Amino acid sequence: MEFKAETVTLNGAKLALRRAGAGEPVIFLHGADGLTEWPALLDELAAKYDVIVPDLPGFGQSAAAEWLDDISDVAYMLLDLLDVLNLKGVRIIGHSLGGWAALEMAVRDCKRIRSLHLLAPAGIHLKGHPKADIYMIDPDEQARLAYADEALGKAAAERALVSKHQEQAILNRIASARLGWNPRLYNPRLGRWLNRIKIPVQIIWGDTDRIIPTPYAEAFGKLMSAKITVLKNCGHLPHVEKRAEVSGMLEDAFKS
Repeated sequence: MEFKAETVTLNGAKLALRRAGAGEPVIFLHGADGLTEWPALLDELAAKYDVIVPDLPGFGQSAAAEWLDDISDVAYMLLDLLDVLNLKGVRIIGHSLGGWAALEMAVRDCKRIRSLHLLAPAGIHLKGHPKADIYMIDPDEQARLAYADEALGKAAAERALVSKHQEQAILNRIASARLGWNPRLYNPRLGRWLNRIKIPVQIIWGDTDRIIPTPYAEAFGKLMSAKITVLKNCGHLPHVEKRAEVSGMLEDAFKS
């Protein structure tokens, strides 16, 4: 499926996005690594839905707005995107950092959002279960840790060392650090407001996630109503490592 590139200006900042397909709107929000590698899941979704994939501010082709301070600014920017594109009944798929952004959006305003589908989301802190410090380890090591399958992790680490990926990876890491450096990948106030989310929430996690440990799935479940699935032999990229299973679960959820 061919995704067409677009640029939308929001509060003076340019947000780049790619869009393909037709039908019910689905937005995919990427994780802390950006979209240096395109998930095949998006091509599958675009065969049935209007799929919109923005580069979060500072990532990819999107500018880092001068006024951008933290994830709440990203949330408001993305809510403005829904308004500008006049989208209704949006299903949001968010991975890791993108899942955090989706949650921050939903606690503020759900009028255009139909459901959330979160893949190992960041956003909260669970005492005794530290996340991997993605800002202090090398990109190739982070890529290796993201997979449960050692062969897949090794191949991902080798790709991360390819020069054509390194420049963009550095820019993405800078953008990620701007949003999640201190405190590391969470908002101390988010947990108290998750009960405001009244739309359906689906959470999918890998049982061998070494970036954001699996106990966070249960922690989210205690803070809000959500359907939680933990996939066996899966790391931090369930939509990549277990694409068929995730695709099926999303399709079932979209029917409801």
